[in-house]
Amino acid sequence: MKKIKRLSGGILLPALALLLASCGGSSDGDPIAFVPPDELGSYTVGHTVDVVTDSSRGDRRLPIDLWYPAVPDANLEFTVYPLQGDTGITSEIAYRDAKPDPAREWPMLVFSHGFGGINTQSLPLMEYLASRGFVVVAPEHTGNTNSDRSSTDPGGDRAPDISAVIDFMHSRCTDTEDAFHNVVNTKQVGVMGHSYGGFTATSVATGFRNQTPDPRVVAIMPIAAANREITDAELSRLDIPALFLCGTLDPLIEQQERTLALASSDVLFGVSVLGATHTHFANICQIGDWLTSIGLTKETWPSIGASALIGPYEATCEPPALDIDIALRAQNFYAGAFFGRYLVGDQAYNPYLTEEYAIANEPGVIFFSNQ
Repeated sequence: MKKIKRLSGGILLPALALLLASCGGSSDGDPIAFVPPDELGSYTVGHTVDVVTDSSRGDRRLPIDLWYPAVPDANLEFTVYPLQGDTGITSEIAYRDAKPDPAREWPMLVFSHGFGGINTQSLPLMEYLASRGFVVVAPEHTGNTNSDRSSTDPGGDRAPDISAVIDFMHSRCTDTEDAFHNVVNTKQVGVMGHSYGGFTATSVATGFRNQTPDPRVVAIMPIAAANREITDAELSRLDIPALFLCGTLDPLIEQQERTLALASSDVLFGVSVLGATHTHFANICQIGDWLTSIGLTKETWPSIGASALIGPYEATCEPPALDIDIALRAQNFYAGAFFGRYLVGDQAYNPYLTEEYAIANEPGVIFFSNQ
């Protein structure tokens, strides 16, 4: 495990020459392949775990999951995402501890989970983005997770956690002995998150209280963002490309509309998925269905500490709820198009980010753009 070291301004200590020479979007290597956003990408997906230790905040520890383009290897095994002990959901896409593909510096995304949530709450989205050439890192926000609600200031923890993750990945990228050496761009980063994680993604770009925006974050995608704590003045400082996504049956859609109205960015998108609730953008059904598959039916969930899953499962996964696959597809589609355009810089994604395209091809969404 690596411990990151930062100066008071949040700048890492490695030699300046090394900072300038690597991990900042080198053009070396093949360009990232364009793939229409309604498809998985062309890259093998690896998955691994690690722990960030932030020495600037009392050695605060943040477990992380990472998904990334990997070197194909016939001997690899699919990763398992633990839910109960060592058992859990077996991936059909991501391979455990696969070697990161060293072909280029891949663009980096950080995903922030919801309030009191888990960092593996959006597995289909993580795997989809990694298949399209992104290194995706999802921290557990210590003190505000499913198993630990000890934080007295979860909002104040969130944006610094994202910055610590970026610092950590930079330290790995600049370490010549590390598997991620020179294979991740840590100077132009995208941030996304669901619910309180959507607040995280917004606040890291706007600044929150006395915190300033992280200049390495150049695009954000808040999903069902719980932005009530962010003031109007703070939201007005949102000046980088942003795409907000929410369900029309989610009360937080009002926060999405508020944020879009106040933000000053020249590049703003809003996607409202018709009939989707707050939990249509997480793998609620995947978790509930897995529990049922091992004999733990919904009636038994309170006995295993999963009573909080029942309400969201019924509202999201049972009739007459919108088929969750429709919402997850929209989430993946717009994440792929948005970050393909505004993090990778591929203008071939422009046509997918228009009201005209949505009207003709995405009847299940209401699309907004200030372009």
